[in-house]
Amino acid sequence: MKVNSILISQPAPPEKSPYYDLERKFEVKLTFKQFIRVESLSTKEFRAQKIFVPDFSAIVFTSRTSVDHFFTLCKELRAPINDELQYFCLSETIALYLQKYITYRKRKIHFSKLGQIDDLATVMKKHNTEKFLMPVADVHKEDLSVFQKAKVSVTTAVFYRTVSAELSPAEVKQYDMLCIFTPAGVQSLFNNVPDYEQGDQQLAIFGPSAQAAAEAKGLRIDVKAPTEECPSMPAALRDFLLKNNE
Repeated sequence: MKVNSILISQPAPPEKSPYYDLERKFEVKLTFKQFIRVESLSTKEFRAQKIFVPDFSAIVFTSRTSVDHFFTLCKELRAPINDELQYFCLSETIALYLQKYITYRKRKIHFSKLGQIDDLATVMKKHNTEKFLMPVADVHKEDLSVFQKAKVSVTTAVFYRTVSAELSPAEVKQYDMLCIFTPAGVQSLFNNVPDYEQGDQQLAIFGPSAQAAAEAKGLRIDVKAPTEECPSMPAALRDFLLKNNE
């Protein structure tokens, strides 16, 4: 089946994104719209977890989203942030993002050079006398067992949640293909269109967790990424369109 229109459940990318190369090469219309949005917990909801931020000497960040919601909620809670607080980040990109909120001092900021959580656990092990707090979403995908294996004690606290964005059934069905990247995105599809039937509509699903969520709903996955041949969604779409649109 030839695909003329694709709804991609992500924000619109920068101008030089390979997504736009697909539009030009295959004359396919791409629309970008998030299926989920992220919101902070209320101060009342957070306090119900009985977490007191000043009790901790180190914060663990695995995304820029967690950074934003940590500092936003701390401000709303009027929770003091000690100048001696240490920060442990999944990547240097996240570490540098901290400059949005604090004065960047390398002696207080640590990060995984590999961008992997097991490597971050190794970095934290060298500071295992610290009391670690890790801000997470209500549904998170981090494998916390790596900290246990590294003998690092980490307390998690929910700072933010993912909720479904609004999508009309007519909006969903007007596209030849949907691209979904997370289990929450799959759930959002059914929250908005409870009686969704795939029919001839193609589905491109990124990542094993989202693919498992789609299959659990009885959906047919027409494009899977990442793969060894197609490590990104644009690459997987290019491969599909080469076979079906030319």
